Amino acid sequence: MSTKLFLPALAVGLITLFTFSPMSNAEDKKPETLAERVSYSYGLMVARQLSEKGVEIDFEQFAAGFKGVLEGGEPVLSEDEVSAAFEENREVLEKKAMEAVTKALEENGKKEGVTTTDSGLQYEVLKEGDGAKPGPTDKVKVHYHGTLVDGTVFDSSVERGEPISFPLNGVIKGWTEGLQLMEVGAKYRFLIPADLAYGERGSPPVIGPNQPLFFEVELLGIGE
Repeated sequence: MSTKLFLPALAVGLITLFTFSPMSNAEDKKPETLAERVSYSYGLMVARQLSEKGVEIDFEQFAAGFKGVLEGGEPVLSEDEVSAAFEENREVLEKKAMEAVTKALEENGKKEGVTTTDSGLQYEVLKEGDGAKPGPTDKVKVHYHGTLVDGTVFDSSVERGEPISFPLNGVIKGWTEGLQLMEVGAKYRFLIPADLAYGERGSPPVIGPNQPLFFEVELLGIGE
């Protein structure tokens, strides 16, 4: 039976495999010995990694492979078949990720008040400004809050409580273009497509490949 990986189930399963005790005992007993605590911790680590990647797990096969290694059994898949499975799954995950990106861009672009430029940059005016607009090489001072499509905060001068200054020709393309649309005092919300952000390489460990980025940006000054 294939099920979406859930952290508690995988953690409990790994404890069972490490201790070779019945599942009910693993569920009822809090890990106390070093072996139990290490086992549980590995369960959490593996579960979190797979869950974050969106990997779907057939738990019976996961358990069979895991237990087989611990007991020294002969794998039923060759190394080539294992590599092929990982490669096929990578392609599936990449396809899902791109579909999610496309959906996010399309849905945001349809929202009232959102404008899409020729480059694909999307912006919404949250507050109008009344000052000058910066040029492509001007130094600007801003407050910003950046999130991934799923809402994960990856960087925020707002949370740090300290604005930042930088030249517009020294940042990602989406910022260079977007900030030139703003007047001092304005606050915009941007959805920056991946090709105007960090592209195929991303910015590890938080921003993955081909990730669009949301930013709320307030332009505080020019030349500061």
